Amino acid sequence: METRVKITHLLPAAAMAALAFGAAQAQAQNQAYPSKQITIVVPFASGGTTDVLARLVGGELSKAWSQPVIIENKPGAAANTGSAYVARSAPDGYTLLMGTVGTHAINTALYGAKMPFDHIKDFTPISMVASVPNVLAVNAEWAERNKITDVKSLVSHLKANPGKVNCASSGAGTSIHLSCEMFKSKTKTDIVHVPYKGSAPAVTDLVAGNVEIMFDNLPSSLGQIKAGKLKALAVTTAKPIAALPNVPTVAQSGGELADFEAGSWFGLFVPSGTPAPIVAKLEQEVGRIVQQPQMREKILAQGAEPVGNKSADFAGYIKTETVKWAQVVKTSGARVD
Repeated sequence: METRVKITHLLPAAAMAALAFGAAQAQAQNQAYPSKQITIVVPFASGGTTDVLARLVGGELSKAWSQPVIIENKPGAAANTGSAYVARSAPDGYTLLMGTVGTHAINTALYGAKMPFDHIKDFTPISMVASVPNVLAVNAEWAERNKITDVKSLVSHLKANPGKVNCASSGAGTSIHLSCEMFKSKTKTDIVHVPYKGSAPAVTDLVAGNVEIMFDNLPSSLGQIKAGKLKALAVTTAKPIAALPNVPTVAQSGGELADFEAGSWFGLFVPSGTPAPIVAKLEQEVGRIVQQPQMREKILAQGAEPVGNKSADFAGYIKTETVKWAQVVKTSGARVD
């Protein structure tokens, strides 16, 4: 009986020691991280908005932690290729994903059982870096030749030329693709979707006149719009934006488009199972970087809105976005072949 009493009294002490040891391990792990090169995977070709934001944040992480941060572009399958690569990577904080509304909200509705990862279970969100409006941009020469000056004249042209206008995107399932599908559905027009492995090659072809229109993420088209190579007909946000103050919203064209609203966002993720202290350290540092005045200016200059929210808030937002875009996919009838 005496032995039992002694053991009973020892158990709480042992549990406390185990907890203390675990806390010490977590603290040591947090302090040691990062001790080597970090890779941020961009699941699109270089030059697009995802790539630009990854390089901005990666550069600042490298400065802050005195460790190299490299950007690795792994495009393909509407960003599923690069995203799946990160999902299968070691959960140690050294392989990150610059994910998007496509990889973490839209694709699951489009691909269903064909998805190579579960965007909720296989990742831990770190922080949303920026939200970005999409812009309805058209080849300037094509627009002038066909007397397209606004959304209404574009819709008239599309209805008069079914199946003859091509809409570029950075890949099937991206918000760029779904914005076009939503537009098609609401205007009852026939537009041909042409997917690329990122915004940069899509914009290149749009400028060259190989495709006619695109609902691009503003940052990757802004330079060509300012140069006059592309004509911005409208932005997809609920209100006009500071970067293009004279460009109306799609919704302002009225009629069937009166409730049109779509946008993109970009954020960092790590594989699920990454230790909580590392997630917390990344969250804190990314939030600090994004809110720096100099970094905010750089992000705003890209036509994006800096965010830098908490991991838990980002996770909740992703669940809401998943429901929203699933409805868009269902209503529009969008599909991937």
